[in-house]
Amino acid sequence: MAKYLVIVESPAKVKTIKKFLGSNYEVMASNGHVRDLPKSQLGIDVENDYEPKYITIRGKGDILAGLRKAAKKAEKVYLATDPDREGEAISWHLANALKLDEKKMRRITFNEITKTAVKASLKQARDIDMNLVDAQQARRILDRMVGYRISPLLWAKVKRGLSAGRVQSVALRIIGDREEEINAFIPEEYWSLDAEFSIKGEKKPLVAKFYGKKGQKIEIHSREELNEILKELEAVPYEIAEVKKSERNKKPPLPFTTSTLQQEASKVLNFSTQKTMRLAQQLYEGIDIKGNGTVGIITYLRTDSTRISEEAEAAAQEYITSQYGEEYVRIHEKKDDAKKKIQDAHEAIRPTDITRTPASLKESLSRDQFRLYQLIWKRFAASCMQPAKYETTSVKIRGGEYYFTTAASKLKFDGFMAVYVQDEEEKNVNSFLVKGIDENTELNFQGFHEQQHFTQPPAHYTEATLVKTLEELGIGRPSTYAPTITTIIARRYVAKENKNLYMTELGEVVNHIMKTSFPSIVDVYFTATMEELLDSVADGLVKWKTVIRNFYPDLDEAVKIAEKEQEEVKIEDEVTDVICEQCGRNMVIKYGPHGKFLACPGFPDCRNTKPYLEKIGVPCPVCGKEVVLRRSKKGRRYYGCENNPECDFMSWQKPSIEKCPVCGGYMLEKGNKLVCADEKCGYVQVKPKEQKEQE
Repeated sequence: MAKYLVIVESPAKVKTIKKFLGSNYEVMASNGHVRDLPKSQLGIDVENDYEPKYITIRGKGDILAGLRKAAKKAEKVYLATDPDREGEAISWHLANALKLDEKKMRRITFNEITKTAVKASLKQARDIDMNLVDAQQARRILDRMVGYRISPLLWAKVKRGLSAGRVQSVALRIIGDREEEINAFIPEEYWSLDAEFSIKGEKKPLVAKFYGKKGQKIEIHSREELNEILKELEAVPYEIAEVKKSERNKKPPLPFTTSTLQQEASKVLNFSTQKTMRLAQQLYEGIDIKGNGTVGIITYLRTDSTRISEEAEAAAQEYITSQYGEEYVRIHEKKDDAKKKIQDAHEAIRPTDITRTPASLKESLSRDQFRLYQLIWKRFAASCMQPAKYETTSVKIRGGEYYFTTAASKLKFDGFMAVYVQDEEEKNVNSFLVKGIDENTELNFQGFHEQQHFTQPPAHYTEATLVKTLEELGIGRPSTYAPTITTIIARRYVAKENKNLYMTELGEVVNHIMKTSFPSIVDVYFTATMEELLDSVADGLVKWKTVIRNFYPDLDEAVKIAEKEQEEVKIEDEVTDVICEQCGRNMVIKYGPHGKFLACPGFPDCRNTKPYLEKIGVPCPVCGKEVVLRRSKKGRRYYGCENNPECDFMSWQKPSIEKCPVCGGYMLEKGNKLVCADEKCGYVQVKPKEQKEQE
């Protein structure tokens, strides 16, 4: 008979942890939160000092009944929910819902699901940390107040189904502010001027960029300014004025935090923040590895710490020494991690065992799991390695009163780059410079290369750059980035196209209302200060109700004023050129639970609806009409002709506008390549650069 009960959040962990602990332990899952504020009302007693009203979440009754039964039989109950504020709050809710005796209840946390970590956590069992619980309660209640007081206002003034959120509204504002910057941007002209020289004994030319006069950099703003400079450079002799040789170190990257993992996975693997977190959760909870059973292969995925444990660092040093040599191991420096917002002293995201290489796990992982694990493994290994060393040469060339500069670098020691290359190293056009150019080298002037440019507006936000900005501004926490972005896209405030995030008309309206009626809610600095207050609650320095007492009266007053003063805004449905065959009106795009669909604007007199077919901008290879994105009955995406069933063109892969240069047939997009649809032809080419960038 099991003496001890361990309660975890996710059913995926049950089997793994049971295996680690043996027959004396029963392991059960709560399936996340068991209690929450009611959906049908605010759930906070404003008259009674903001006391929250918690109820059992619908569908959790049977789970709680099973847990109660097991808890009664157990000598001790260990609450092993996730090691963060949310997890602490779930443990507290479980303790209340199960009416656990304080004497037989203990809280345990582990940063990785490995035998060592789980067993060690039992030796460090503790009481529930009420400061962490209160910080989570304060966040939940603040979010509920904003959502439940402002959302009905948006329903009344704009349309039903809209929502406002404390963090999502700020994220929306950040995107809106960037769009305003882009719209207001006026390009400015500038010119670049390169000089080309030949050197005796060298086949390749030496190319140098225009700098200016000695000690004074000159920007060329117009053709006239360029002509003036070119006039002064006519027939002047050129000589090497200065050659500087030095060494440059390129530091290894830090191991991943939640934010940097989301950014890098977006950039390198093209994953959305939501997908990255889903896959990371799977890697953390456990993967079935042949010969080992189910094992968690990365540490906890919600963290903003770059700290790694001494044991993990020692194991990494041993591995690097054996695989690469002692000279690759980073010399450990004891550092005081001064970063304020470390989420409950977590570690960075790293592999639980560095000897478990991506290659050794490839057969046990799905393709996407493997790619994410490989990214995490390489980044961690690199963070424990020496910097890369470059030998650099910079050259100044004098022509009359003007100077041109050029530089080159040569990799001397690859260090961490033996494992992890973050950015593609720039191709060095003047790499031969390192070999032996000096002040006496003779230059033969060959000519100028001049080019007109225009300054570019700031880039639209992508999921990765938005996460980076939210983190830099101190808005939200590791666990909130993915759901925040997912929500504003799902609410259709923001559209995602070719990785970029664009504000929709609906988003603009909601953002305008939030900025005019609730300026403090969407104020970046106010929101960041609120995060700092929540951190102070977690540290036991501020009482959670003090935060709520200071926040709610201002919100209540702002809502009452907005109800009186805010004008109603009508969002028109997007009209299409599709004609309703029942009544002849132009059909409009509506949104349902499964996405867009076409509906007749004559409702309720005419109830005609049709599926909305998204055109992909490629003509049908069979009949020349548009190819549209469709879904099979099971929900799988495929591409077909809009003229179906008259035209039977269909492809699981996205067809390209490019034609096969060999057989003239249509091409299909597969990753970063274009492949001829005719397997007999077999022609393959790398996607044109512009096409890759658009994606």
